[in-house]
Amino acid sequence: MLRITDEIRIEDWELTEQFTRSQGPGGQNVNKVETAVELRFEAARSPGLSDPVKNRLRRLAGRRWLEDGAILIRAEETRSQARNREIARERLVELIRAALVAPKRRIATKPTLASQRRRVAAKQARGALKSSRAKVGDEDE
Repeated sequence: MLRITDEIRIEDWELTEQFTRSQGPGGQNVNKVETAVELRFEAARSPGLSDPVKNRLRRLAGRRWLEDGAILIRAEETRSQARNREIARERLVELIRAALVAPKRRIATKPTLASQRRRVAAKQARGALKSSRAKVGDEDE
């Protein structure tokens, strides 16, 4: 069981782990020891997550979200299978915690009258500066 918050827990049946060989340098050991971890979380079927959380999780997961509604997280940072397992689980917990936070609704505001006047005054000053750079006698073109 994986604990996300005090209320939300992920049961063991929702997680599957598969171990594969890591890529990159590592000598002879890398060719025979399966230290990389692929953690698969059945997010769409998870009873502990509400629909809005699942939608946010899908958007946050990006290409890690598979077509069948699962999230696939791969960890191969270390040469230790146990440590890679911990890293993958930590990443999943962080992803779900980020999805639990509902985005704040943006309240549309109008610019103040003073800010509008400052903007227009700045534009006029810039225009005056540019027109003062023109060659003498080119004003009528």
